[in-house]
Order: sequence, then structure tokens, then C-alpha cells
Amino acid sequence: MIRYISQKQLPLEGFDTPPVMILDPNNRWVKLRDCLPWDELSESYYKTLCSRLGRPAKDARIVIGAVIIKHKLSISDEETVEQIRENPYLQYFIGLKGFQAKAPFASSLLVEIRKRMGQTVFDEFYEAIIETVEPRRTKKSVKAIDDDNDGNGVSNSGEVGSSDTGTAMEAEQSLADEQPRNHGKLILDATVAEQAIRYPTDLGLLNEARELSERIIDELHAKSNRPQKKKPRTYREIARKAYLSLVKLRRPSNRKRRAGIRQQLQFLQRNLNHIEHMLTEYPLGTPIPLPNWLLRRYWVLPHLYRQQYAMYKTNTRRCDDRIVSISQPHLRPIIRGKQGKAVEFGAKISVNLTGKGLAHVDKLHWDAQHEGHDLQAQVEAYKKRYGYYPEVVIADTLYGSRANRSYLERKHIGFAGKPLGRPPKSTPENKDEIKRLKAQRRQEYRERIPIEGKFGQGKYGYRLNNIRAKRADTSAAWINSIFLVMNLLILVRVFIYLKNLAVRIVFWVTKKCIPREIPFAHACQFISNRNSYLVAHIRSLNF
Repeated sequence: MIRYISQKQLPLEGFDTPPVMILDPNNRWVKLRDCLPWDELSESYYKTLCSRLGRPAKDARIVIGAVIIKHKLSISDEETVEQIRENPYLQYFIGLKGFQAKAPFASSLLVEIRKRMGQTVFDEFYEAIIETVEPRRTKKSVKAIDDDNDGNGVSNSGEVGSSDTGTAMEAEQSLADEQPRNHGKLILDATVAEQAIRYPTDLGLLNEARELSERIIDELHAKSNRPQKKKPRTYREIARKAYLSLVKLRRPSNRKRRAGIRQQLQFLQRNLNHIEHMLTEYPLGTPIPLPNWLLRRYWVLPHLYRQQYAMYKTNTRRCDDRIVSISQPHLRPIIRGKQGKAVEFGAKISVNLTGKGLAHVDKLHWDAQHEGHDLQAQVEAYKKRYGYYPEVVIADTLYGSRANRSYLERKHIGFAGKPLGRPPKSTPENKDEIKRLKAQRRQEYRERIPIEGKFGQGKYGYRLNNIRAKRADTSAAWINSIFLVMNLLILVRVFIYLKNLAVRIVFWVTKKCIPREIPFAHACQFISNRNSYLVAHIRSLNF
């Protein structure tokens, strides 16, 4: 059956809308807004701003909310502003008082935000979320819980505690504080967050550098003090034809490829000499009449020429600190050896995963460094975060160097990996032990699956493998924002679980299914360790 009325579109004035729009409390943005620790996040963000100088800044909630929306939906800066302008749920999420048809900020503000939010700000963001989901049992929190239980007349077991029992518990607690035991598991791994650049080749880089040098010559000649002087010859048409004649070949031979590189090197060297001669018109300290983006690329061209010339003369394809992108000279090729992708271009990040699945970016570097060197710093960061060392470190075999194993042994930390040396010879006496150790290593290896899944979620769900920022600092902020969004998804699940638990506890107490004192004390002790919002809600209910 076909039901078609008219080809004319109904005008906007005739579109039927409810007189009062009521927002759904079960919307995902409403739930996310309720569970976020906005005060802690805003305090961390405001540390980067000056309280006395400059224009009044945008509200931290608008800024942080816009960053979360951008990476949650994996959209561009312009699309983020349009989505906020059109969607009342997003405007409610970022803290606006009511729906407005005007955009709350310009899309260029997101670039400035990424420049401002460094690694220190994101570290505090991670700490705030981890504290909400996995609070640390510090001396202060333990003492507060004990005082609360004493005030209600209920001990941890539900009975009235005596002075002897309290003294014994305090002595035991003080001993535990003096000598904290290892606890928990630390899951480590590293990956590369690839930048959105085309695959670099020597011939392609030289051709791009030559075209940029020709544009610089055109800009300097147009703004020269002597415009009547003849512009230097660049042979750009000949160079372009020579480049196209080579790249159009399906499989050029090594001899033709080297000949093409030699030609492009000669053209680039000629252009650089012309630029140096034209810059003599501007004494030292005089600004060069070039746009900032073009001037930054000009600083890269001489380094690129020297690297390519050295590789051509020695007939090699590697050099130290090799430049693979003129617009992003901080990028380096990182050999990964993965199937289908032997080399990746981007930032190498070392990440640890908590028991609840929260990820924390411990280190981000642009050079091709061995991730095993980051293990000791990550273990010490775990100690600083929780107050004790982990029981075991679950990581790839690359982390199991002799230096790392010796360090973990001194800290009484186990390493979930294959031991060094030859495997022991199987005998009837140790056959069961070897089988048990093999099964244990297999189980520990499976415990690495969550962090591998976290990388897959970031790369294929939030474009962690397609970072489109241009600068090193903005790229780092882009990467950290993706991990922040993935942590927020876990925060929502934990918040909903605790909220349902609180509702059940209130139902139990109001129905008087069990004695009132015991569940209230247990509820406050359990929930206060995880979410201060819920325990405040429970205390506000006069049951």
C-alpha cells in the first residue's frame, strides 16, 4: 500500500509541537549530568586561568561539557556547537538555565580549550572520577566512618562496641597504616594513538616541501621593498611534471626512485637558497612578512632537506628524529610490527587500568620509546594514588625485563608473566606444579583482555586512531578527552547501580523488614565510600 499526499513540504509554522516540552529524566545526558563531580572538575580547570587578568572566562561546566559532547559523539568542533544549539538535552547537560536558539560559544573556543587543558588538568580529572568510583580508604575516611558508627551506637558487626574492642581496632588500624600491605592488581599496556596524516614517502615529502618553498618565494616577492626586481626562477612546472611522471608508475624501480628524489632535492635546494637571499632585506629583529602557519613550515624545511639529503647520500631509509609531516614535525615513525600495520605515526601512550575498568594515561611521548621503561613510574603512581603497592602487575612480556623484575621483587610485587630462563624439566614430582603454574599464567594473561578491549573501544568507537589535532599539546588533550569519556561511561553505570541500591535500602527500612539501625549504618558505611551524593540523599530521608 502506498500513502503519498503531496510533494509540498509543510511549513515550519504548521509543524505540530507540544506547548510545553518536558525533558525525559531517563535521557542519557540527564543521567550523565547527575553523576559527574562538576565541582572537582571545575576546580581543576580553573587552576589554568588567572583570577585577576584577562576577559571573563566561560563557565567551566560549559567548557568541560562541550569537550565531553564532542568526543562522546565523535564529531567536529563546528558540529559540536550546532548539536548544542539544536538539542535541549545538551544545553541542560552543559548547565544552561533554559533552551536558547543562539550558540553559547564559537567553535574556535574548543581549540583554545585544548591548548589550555594540559596533562596536569586531565590527571586531576582522572583522580576525581577514580575517587568517585573507587574511593581510597585513608586514615581520615576510616576515622570518619568509625565516629559515625559510634554516634549511632552501632559497630561494624551491628553490636554496641566496648572500649577494649575499640582500642584493639585502633591499634590494629595504626599498625596497618604504618606497614601497608600490597593490595590490588595493576594492569598495564601501551598503544599508539595515530594522527590523521597521509602515509609519508620521501618523494611526497620533498614535493610538498618544494611547493611550500615556491609559495614562500611568491609571498616574499609580493611584499618585497623592490617589487620591480625580477622574481627568482623556481622551475615549478618542470618539477611538477617530473614528480607526476614518477608517482604515476605502479612499481617504480629503485634507480628511477633515487633519480626522482635527486631531482626534487635539487629543486628544493635552489628554492631555499633563493629564500635565504630574499630574507637579507629584513635585518635581525625585523618581522618577516609571512603568515604564521607558513613561517612555521619554513622553519621545518631546512631540517627536512638535510635529513633527506643524508639518507640519499648514504642510500638508507632511516635517520634520527625523522620528520614525516611538515605540518606536524613532532611526529615520529613508531615501529609496531602489527599485522597489516608495521609502522604507526602518532603519540605512544602508556595506560593503566583499575579494577573497575577506569583507564588512566600515565605517560604520553612522541618518540619511539620502549614501554617497559615506564613500569616503575606507573607502579609509584599507583602507590601515590592508593597508599600501597599492588599485589601483582599484569602486563605484556615486554615489561618483563630483568631490571623491572628486580624492582618488583624489591617491592614484593608479583609479575604475571612467563619467568626468565629455560622452563623446568618435567618430572613426576613437579608435574602437577608445572601444570598449576601454566594454568595460572593463562588466567593472568586473560586478565589483560580488558585493557586491550579499552584500546579497541577508543580506536573503533571514539576515533583514537584518527587524531585530527595539529599541535602536540592539542593532540595530547584530544587523546586524554577520549579516555575521559570512556571513564564517564563506567561512572554512569556505577552511579545507577548505587542509586538502585539506595532505593532498595530505603525500601527495606521503611517497610521494617529488618531492624532499622543495622541497614542504615551499613548503608552509610558502604555508600559513603563510593558516592557522597547518594549518602547525602539517604541522610535527607527521615526514616
